Amino acid sequence: MQYLLLIYQNEATEDRSMYPAYMAFTESIKASGNYIGGNPLQPVSTATSVRVRGGKTAVTDGPFAETREQLGGYYLVEAANLDEATAMAARIPSATVGTIEVRPIMVFGPPA
Repeated sequence: MQYLLLIYQNEATEDRSMYPAYMAFTESIKASGNYIGGNPLQPVSTATSVRVRGGKTAVTDGPFAETREQLGGYYLVEAANLDEATAMAARIPSATVGTIEVRPIMVFGPPA
């Protein structure tokens, strides 16, 4: 099953010294065959939000809500089950200072 590991951390406290640990983590899940994809994201100040209400599109700068932690990146992984996915999430370096949200990917069957 595929899981998205969403990395939330306070951008103001970003610690570049974690980069080598991130590279090691990424290489380990590539070597194990769990890695499908992933990327860091640009700062939240570059985000654009789109909403459609009553048929009208509104485009605004920034995220939808102010939060203490911002979405900073993600990994898309293959895991046998939620336990394996959460074990991988716990190894992400930012788990020590932020939050890793683990979300299963919804799979749709073939069209009827």
